Amino acid sequence: MGLNIRAIVKTLSLMLILIGFSMMPSLLISVFYGEYKTAEAFAKIIFPVLATGALISSQIKIIPHQLKMREGFIIVALSWFFASLIGSLPYLVTETVDGFVNAFFESVSGFTTTGATIISNVEILPKGILFWRSFCQWLGGMGILIFAISILPALGISGQRIARAETPGPTLNKLRPRMSDSAKMLYYIYAVFTISAISLLILGGMDPFDASIAAFGSVASGGLSNYNSGIQHFNSAYIEFIASFFTVIACINFTLYYSIVRGRWRDFFKNSEVRIFLLILCLATAIITADLWLTGSYNTIWESLRFGFFQSSAFITTTGHYSTNFNIWTSFSKMVLFILMLIGGCSSSTGGGIKVIRVIILFKLIKRSFHVKLHPKAVIPIKVDGKIIPPDTMAGVMSFFYLYVFVFIASTFILSLENLDLLTTFTATAAALNNVGTGLELIGPTGSFALFSDFSKVYLSFLMLMGRLELFTIILLFTPSFWNPDR
Repeated sequence: MGLNIRAIVKTLSLMLILIGFSMMPSLLISVFYGEYKTAEAFAKIIFPVLATGALISSQIKIIPHQLKMREGFIIVALSWFFASLIGSLPYLVTETVDGFVNAFFESVSGFTTTGATIISNVEILPKGILFWRSFCQWLGGMGILIFAISILPALGISGQRIARAETPGPTLNKLRPRMSDSAKMLYYIYAVFTISAISLLILGGMDPFDASIAAFGSVASGGLSNYNSGIQHFNSAYIEFIASFFTVIACINFTLYYSIVRGRWRDFFKNSEVRIFLLILCLATAIITADLWLTGSYNTIWESLRFGFFQSSAFITTTGHYSTNFNIWTSFSKMVLFILMLIGGCSSSTGGGIKVIRVIILFKLIKRSFHVKLHPKAVIPIKVDGKIIPPDTMAGVMSFFYLYVFVFIASTFILSLENLDLLTTFTATAAALNNVGTGLELIGPTGSFALFSDFSKVYLSFLMLMGRLELFTIILLFTPSFWNPDR
């Protein structure tokens, strides 16, 4: 059975319109700060993009249609690619970034909430561009298509297949009977978190612009800043705590917040993924704090705790914020950070990484294998929160893990052609694939990805998209069976 090309193109035209409108705030910011050349550049992009999207959409009439899974994968992959492509135009038109590859890398990094950058001095950028690169990560945090899903039913297109192809994690839970209503609820919660973060940061002495940038980076788990030294620029324990707090709550499964809204608090606190996520964060903070204090990295245990908690939360949430130069920490503490960036946040959150729920299932599978060795005839189901995990879900988790390891090793091998030190190469792969944005050594808090060749930047962009879309969404497009018209 062939693809419904009209539905695919119709949805992509909607994405053009969404991205065009998304540039409006950056245009207004540019005007507000008197950056008229930057405002003109945004205007030159916005109106052609909106006109193109509207023209294509108006010319395509479709009947109500339930998208197939294959069409959902295609829409998701193409939407993220085109969003990144259009998102690179402001950098090119304003000439704030040299060359298409660098602009595309910066755009992909924003939309995938990776937070990696090739810009060594962000403080010289126009306010409008700084706002755009941060707003991109806010759009990507909850998923640009999750927002679109709330609109698609009006066009006669069901968005459930799109949501399944885009939502991070092994499962997708509907909050309401209609997927569009679930998408709206997710964005309401997301918006409340963002507004709350901005308000609390302003109370900490930040001006509204700085607070907005920091809030976007925290709630979206992106970490992009408008200062070269990141959150460290403010040298405020209060600001660091607020940023950490919102990175943590944004990396918890958003469907659980709906349970709280409905008065089902127990669902939140009984969820094993949340409890394990918070336990890992607390243990990592305690271990790093003790290591930093005992090795004399900081003068007091308070300073060790302050920076240990902030960096632990920044890495496990894959935000990539930094409030200190962790490159000078002990190898032990840096190894803990590396493990945290691999684990990542919870499913159906803004965080990247393998996801805590997959780690839980993998450990339960290992535990079961020991029992089976001792009791070969025993039938031991894998349970999470008292529910038996279906075999297809467990197979999906194992497939994801094997594919993740393969991609990680292959990518490290490819990036080693740059002939950089092993730690930089290794963590560059992890930073891109897990959407963390920062690594160790040359790509640590004082470095950038500008040192990589154009080929590696393109490949890293590809890795960021794969990491954001859970590997399979991208890789499936390169398999012959996916394009079999009989499927």
